[in-house]
Amino acid sequence: MKKIPSIAAILLGLAFVAFGLNFWLHFLPPPPALPEGSPAKAFIGAMYGSGYLALIKGLEVVGGILLILPRTRVWGLILVGAILFNIAAVHQFLFGGLKDPTVIGLIVLALIVTWSRLCALCCVNTCCVGGCCSKEGSEGSSCCSSEKPASSGCCGGK
Repeated sequence: MKKIPSIAAILLGLAFVAFGLNFWLHFLPPPPALPEGSPAKAFIGAMYGSGYLALIKGLEVVGGILLILPRTRVWGLILVGAILFNIAAVHQFLFGGLKDPTVIGLIVLALIVTWSRLCALCCVNTCCVGGCCSKEGSEGSSCCSSEKPASSGCCGGK
């Protein structure tokens, strides 16, 4: 069971690296054309035209690589999680609902990785760098222990 989150992280990272690189290398088939005059076409057109989509695709590649590497997995999850949230929101509000199986699969993978890294996410939230998250084996009872006072956070007040 310990390998499932690692496999999910690697699959999620590879997917984001592949979809990010596809923006420049065009090795996957293009999605179907959007209807002319639709809000989705205008939104995607604005993202392409402004260069914003190139920035997002670059962040997808970086986030995917961070997810693949075990030591940087939490930072990759934070970066990819924000991008994935926006992808889900665009699908929900501009494409008629969250029906794309690829997006749903990526969300499930991200939730699996998130659940397995809750303690490390706690540490990022409270002390960010140099605290309990930088110590080997910080996951477990010592990181998010309820024995510590609430004001000290998971890093023991450091």
